[in-house]
Amino acid sequence: MVQEGKVEDMQISAIGDLAHEAMLCEVSATPKPGLVDRATNGAHRDMDFFTFLSSATALRRSFDEFARIGADHAAEAAASLLPYLQAAGIVAERRMFAATNGINTHKGMIFSLGLLAGAAGWAMKRGEALTTDHLCILVAEMCEGLTAAAYAHVEEKPAEERTKGEAMFLRYGVTGVRGEAESGFATVRLFAMPVYRRRREEGFCVNDALCDTLLALIGSNMDTNILGRHDMAALRYAQQAARNVAMLDGMHTEAGCRAIRALDEDFTKRWISPGGSADLLAVTHFLYELERRFEQGRLHQAEPVTANGFA
Repeated sequence: MVQEGKVEDMQISAIGDLAHEAMLCEVSATPKPGLVDRATNGAHRDMDFFTFLSSATALRRSFDEFARIGADHAAEAAASLLPYLQAAGIVAERRMFAATNGINTHKGMIFSLGLLAGAAGWAMKRGEALTTDHLCILVAEMCEGLTAAAYAHVEEKPAEERTKGEAMFLRYGVTGVRGEAESGFATVRLFAMPVYRRRREEGFCVNDALCDTLLALIGSNMDTNILGRHDMAALRYAQQAARNVAMLDGMHTEAGCRAIRALDEDFTKRWISPGGSADLLAVTHFLYELERRFEQGRLHQAEPVTANGFA
């Protein structure tokens, strides 16, 4: 039998594996309008598919660390986890920038998947189910008041000192990744997960299920990557264009496949990159696979492997 401590280590590693898998699946899904994938760099000149692979590899152990933080603080309230996870997130960002020579490939995913991995470690240690709804509620508890604190004094800052996120908050009232986390990933739960779950249950391959889910996200998400590059008119254009393609049943039909490829060309020419939606796509895959691979909050346990001399 596997010792209890070893079981916990296996579960922590499994959570980290799934976060890493989510990053790899997101960048590998093809075609993704305006985004880096296996075929094109989309609306990007400073990064490509291999930049993302290097970044994801550098971040692999960070997600074990996020999950371990949750498990180590499982005796505390979930709301107490945020400062510990934020500190680990700063370290993870340094690893990313070192691997990419300063290019931001995964900053949003570090934040979102880091919170969820921490929540998963916390729930796992307490014997609680690792379901989408439960983990999202835990993240909402962790992040309560986060956006209010972040933007409390933004109007007092000189315009030239404001971040892009602060400027967009003042201009449009959007709260970006912080607001999404504080809502318990409402966009994922309401728009992305139903599509992804349905496609996977219908037998779609992971690639096609991800591409179709991305359309649902672009069509519903207040994507701050698009806003930051352009304006509200560009965001509304992208949302409607994605909805139009989704109406053709996406990767399920030949017409839908052609339309997605055409949308990729269109977004690339217009320099539209729905990077915020890409982050939520990774979140969707992570949550779906946690539910699928964990049963009632516990990883399926296997006996130690002894064949060929391994133990």
